Amino acid sequence: MVAPLREVRARVGAEGGHLHASFDIDVLDPGTAPAVGTAVPGGDTFREAHLIMERLHDSRLVGSLDVVELNLFLGERGRSARVRVELVASLLGRRILDRPIIDAVPHSDRLN
Repeated sequence: MVAPLREVRARVGAEGGHLHASFDIDVLDPGTAPAVGTAVPGGDTFREAHLIMERLHDSRLVGSLDVVELNLFLGERGRSARVRVELVASLLGRRILDRPIIDAVPHSDRLN
């Protein structure tokens, strides 16, 4: 999962482009986020999805985001909504654990 993401980031970064992230919550295993229209048994775990979101944030290439597929009528007391909020927060820079940031932007191009 990390290798293809690294390749996409490298290509987009080399072209000076941006990424659009489309987060469809039903990619997650129903044990993690059950309130979805199309459950995918064996889908991504929270940890896997969080890693992807952190890596996207670290790339500094995400220019837009859409988040879809949450069905609160499935009655799980908002657990899926909370998972979704946590994952979007990861994409926006919130961290669970401190770890080195993987730079996609050269030091000379960073804002101070």
